Amino acid sequence: MANLQDLFKKHCIVPDVLTTAPSEPLNIQYSSGVSVEPGKELTPTQVKDKPVVKWAAKDNQYYTLAMVDPDAPSRENPKFREWHHWLVGNIFGGDMNKGEILSDYIGSGPPKGTGLHRYVFIIYKQSEKCDFSKVSKLPNNSGDKRGKFSISKFAQQYKLGTPIAGNFYVAKYDEYVPKLYAKLKG
Repeated sequence: MANLQDLFKKHCIVPDVLTTAPSEPLNIQYSSGVSVEPGKELTPTQVKDKPVVKWAAKDNQYYTLAMVDPDAPSRENPKFREWHHWLVGNIFGGDMNKGEILSDYIGSGPPKGTGLHRYVFIIYKQSEKCDFSKVSKLPNNSGDKRGKFSISKFAQQYKLGTPIAGNFYVAKYDEYVPKLYAKLKG
């Protein structure tokens, strides 16, 4: 299997999203039974529910997790790059339940006819607990304020350093996408 950093470069996640690719894999398991493998194609139906995410976390350390789509609304016209699907900070010891949800999870929803989108998961190790009080908290039924996000700029702002772990999959439109859009309008 190709090295994770090489796959991040091959799929242009470096430089489209990050300047440095993470070296450690991120284990991502969906309740649909699929797990994320770098560059594997999954469907919006398979990834509609919040996954279980694991990495080589240290018990006394804080982490930030992000999931972004740099291809919104399409890879040819990424005018909303990056659309962030999930953002959790101050994850203590790798326990996602002990994290601060900044943007709750929204599954993949690539518009019809826009081809494959990349969905990138990134973990940063925080040097200390961060004050995210100025970050708008977004529920999973709102697409507002999710476009034109930059995980690199966010990482700079909060001094998160370079990503330590990551993974990604690709997905295109399927029959679940209209249901997701209806939920986001609700």
